[in-house]
Amino acid sequence: MTQPMPSSDPPYLSGLNAPQREAVLTTEGPVLVLAGAGTGKTAALTARLAHLIYTRKAWPSEILAVTFTNKAAREMKDRVGRLLGEVAEGMPWLGTFHSIAARMLRRHAELVGLQSNFTILDTDDQLRLLKQLIAAADLDEKRWPARQLAGLIDRWKNRGWTPAEIDAAESETFANGRGRELYSAYQARLRAVNACDFGDLLLHTLTILKTHRDVLEQYQQRFRYIMVDEYQDTNSSQYLWLRLLAQSRKNICCVGDDDQSIYSWRGAEVANILRFEKDFPGAVIIRLEQNYRSTPHILAAASGVIANNGGRLGKTLWTEQREADGSDGEKVRVIGVWDGPEEARRIGEEIEAIQRRGGRLDDVAILVRAQFQTRELEDRFIAIGMPYRIVGGFRFYERAEIRDALAYLRVVNQPADDLAFERIVNVPKRGLGDKAVAKIHLAARADGLPLTLAAARLLDTDELTGQARRSLGNLIGDIARWRDMAGALPHAELARQILDESGYTAMLQAERSAEAAGRLDNLTELARAMEEYETLGAFLEHVSLVMDNDAAAERDKVTIMTIHAAKGLEFDTVFLAGWEEGVFPSQRALDEGGLASLEEERRLAYVAITRARRRAIILHAANRRIYGQWTSSIPSRFVGELPDPHIESETTMTGGESLWRAQWSEHSDPFAHVGRGTGRGPGWQRASASGIDTRPTRLTEARTSAASFAAKPRSDIAIGTRIFHTKFGYGTVAEIEGNKLEIDFEHAGRKRVLDSFVSLA
Repeated sequence: MTQPMPSSDPPYLSGLNAPQREAVLTTEGPVLVLAGAGTGKTAALTARLAHLIYTRKAWPSEILAVTFTNKAAREMKDRVGRLLGEVAEGMPWLGTFHSIAARMLRRHAELVGLQSNFTILDTDDQLRLLKQLIAAADLDEKRWPARQLAGLIDRWKNRGWTPAEIDAAESETFANGRGRELYSAYQARLRAVNACDFGDLLLHTLTILKTHRDVLEQYQQRFRYIMVDEYQDTNSSQYLWLRLLAQSRKNICCVGDDDQSIYSWRGAEVANILRFEKDFPGAVIIRLEQNYRSTPHILAAASGVIANNGGRLGKTLWTEQREADGSDGEKVRVIGVWDGPEEARRIGEEIEAIQRRGGRLDDVAILVRAQFQTRELEDRFIAIGMPYRIVGGFRFYERAEIRDALAYLRVVNQPADDLAFERIVNVPKRGLGDKAVAKIHLAARADGLPLTLAAARLLDTDELTGQARRSLGNLIGDIARWRDMAGALPHAELARQILDESGYTAMLQAERSAEAAGRLDNLTELARAMEEYETLGAFLEHVSLVMDNDAAAERDKVTIMTIHAAKGLEFDTVFLAGWEEGVFPSQRALDEGGLASLEEERRLAYVAITRARRRAIILHAANRRIYGQWTSSIPSRFVGELPDPHIESETTMTGGESLWRAQWSEHSDPFAHVGRGTGRGPGWQRASASGIDTRPTRLTEARTSAASFAAKPRSDIAIGTRIFHTKFGYGTVAEIEGNKLEIDFEHAGRKRVLDSFVSLA
């Protein structure tokens, strides 16, 4: 029911519009608040929480308030604290799904075979355990990787499925039907070591509530009111958990936006919010539609796109926001360009124009659908000195797979690069553990050699195990061969060959996960980027300049991020790059999810446009390098769904080249980028002054080079000297060849070792 308004409003109601006040004051029974982008849902949710406490409808400990992030929970608690004072401190059930579930589980752990002091495993521990189980099941971990099984188990737990609830079809998705068996073994092993993973926090709690009526009733009585933020992002397990807890009193208020459900890839089910009225008959639906962020043109453009989705409850955003002159502001601009590099140049020019008008870079964002799109933008910004930051991820050249690939290239370009060699010596896994790497380091320090040459010397000794020596020999031989090829093979092609022959590409392919697929895309983009530079050295010099971009951390900077990472944020100006079919909507998403994925991609477009306060600029290219291949692109279907009265279209292409309806008005040379990027920037002199080239072209030359760098033999060792070796024990020197010793060991027989590895007995 709606409470009568008091004669004077409490402070938490000041500034709220009519629907927001209704969301606050409608306290009894189920309530769904459909909060559109920028409509002040956090203010309404916080005021509702304050109202329940202020009017003494519930003590703080009787309210369950669930958020998706710790940051959101802290913000809500801080806001209530500012409104009500210290009473906000006594809110033990305000937090994330996982934190609240963990609190419940520790109280009832014995009901699912755990002790209250159970350990919560991190991802590394989880993968280590799964690898052990895969090996025990006599499965090939390369064919059935632990990471794939971990993702599958996480998906099952997000759906609220225990091993007993996995049917044959689901089980078939891993190891030819052994998925359920491995899931069951994994859960048993977790119980044996008194541990659970993050998925278990909800799953175990859900199991307890479903199988122990007394515990369920205890919590149903405790929680007089339940509030849920970002309800559109709940997965099945969270949904079932909430529905059980709310069934008794039915005082549940869910706040969300079905048009901003964009996380299906991590288990979110938009159907949860769409069926709220069915789950809770008689529910009150309150729509927050007044937007406090964007101009009318931006809202109309976003609404025009999202209206094409069928699976939505529907709402119409409106705003009183106007420019200083009383106008509706700028229309959404749609710009067609020739290719990706021109897109980056155009964005750079537009941002420079904003700067000239007195705008701040901190108020500008570039949103992309996929991480690989940031590379061309970063390169362009480095070239023109435009400060930028990557939010919600690493900058392109800082991503793990890119740094690994660059390390291979650096070793090929300069074998004395010890940091690069150390990074790739056991990536992918070659059986070269910490002990083997430590021996390489010891030999390098003893003789003053780079690690690559020290490693080559060790191949002629028995310091390493046979397997380690073979693996290291293969790597050193490959490096020598790649350096031999570097003079004749284009360096982009060389990079592709190195990644394939080293096993790095196969390693990512074996993971069979969305993250691995994205990492492979990034490696393809890396090789493509190299084609713009004349030499490998020039490209590596360019990368060093890119990596130096953060020298002034506090500077005003443009923000670059994916659309997913931008949810909840806002900027004066937003550039939306790469709006072409195949890029956005993502072809991979459409192939995997069909119509459901198309609607989620459209929701992403809606989220992207509504991040803009004053200015939204959409760009699409006629030609784009995707997965290393030039493709002719057509504009995204979302461009065609933008309502004409609210957009301005332009293109920089001639009519014969253009795939667009609009005519170009100001010609720019579509081939201006060809031949650019020679790498001869401000740091070119550093790259050209590379020092002594000790490049070995074959494994034998690597060993010869190592010998030429050998330190003087030890003067305290002669034939017949008794020595001690940490691996082989005591022995007597039989022969000496420079720094290499032939030693008759008491238990290990005759071995060849370096003199730096032994001590006098």
